[in-house]
Amino acid sequence: MGYFLQQLVNGLTLGAIYALIAIGYTMVYGIVGMINFAHGEIFMIGAFISLIFFVVLGVLGVTWLPLALLLVLLLAMALTAVYGWAVERIAYRPLRGSFRLAPLISAIGMSIFLQNYVLLVQGAHEKTLPPMITGGFELMQSGGFMVSVSWLQLIIVGVTLLLMVVFTAVIQLTPLGRAQRATEQDMTMAALLGIDVDRTISLTFVIGAALAAVAGLMVTLQYGVIDFFIGFLAGVKAFTAAVLGGIGSLPGAVLGGLLIGLIEALWSGYCPSEYKDVAVYAVLILVLMFRPTGLLGRPEVEKV
Repeated sequence: MGYFLQQLVNGLTLGAIYALIAIGYTMVYGIVGMINFAHGEIFMIGAFISLIFFVVLGVLGVTWLPLALLLVLLLAMALTAVYGWAVERIAYRPLRGSFRLAPLISAIGMSIFLQNYVLLVQGAHEKTLPPMITGGFELMQSGGFMVSVSWLQLIIVGVTLLLMVVFTAVIQLTPLGRAQRATEQDMTMAALLGIDVDRTISLTFVIGAALAAVAGLMVTLQYGVIDFFIGFLAGVKAFTAAVLGGIGSLPGAVLGGLLIGLIEALWSGYCPSEYKDVAVYAVLILVLMFRPTGLLGRPEVEKV
């Protein structure tokens, strides 16, 4: 029982990271109806930016941990948001009026470019960061196995849930959210009503990239090892999470991320870990077969 609970804790932590990335996927899809396949690489860049700033602050002698974390978080979100804005301007905006496959191909090309860009700049070797947030508490002890939760795990899950609530409120209650929903329904009519569609779409990409930077920071702190390829794997899992939860739904993205994390952790704990990805995609296939809109998604109504 203790081992099972520990795997649950680990799965929720991993799932919260997937959920942060999946929120970016689902926000972009909800506005422009396209999947930003470069989003995983934006997450990877956020992780590298976080690591670089941790190293810089260490060289400068900034030792007060809360201040260092806050500075790194703000700087990583700001710089990663610039990458998100650039992806929209370069890979999406020029092709917005083209056939639907064109932006998809462009986004895949941007993903390959960003991956190789980081490979050339940072090298192929893994980059490591020593543990910065340590400590936690013991939940229970069963059969000689201690179930523990670290403070960092609590922070990761708490930040994910908080951001889900905040951005759900932003979409439902703010002028930006109303502009995003109007753009989602009909770009042409939204523009005729005075909404700056280009600005709305750019802000959506910027917000998604900033959330990916938060996920990159959390991965760097939790696992302490990153490389140029983590964006591809995490991006595919986060996209799976968004589809599983119902792409276009922020709570669905979080739910899907948590479920993917739990499936991975439990499968790795009780079955051969090399097949954990097979289990994840098998669940996705079953969901798409019996509930194509995802767990919390709503069927789209085609207006004629």
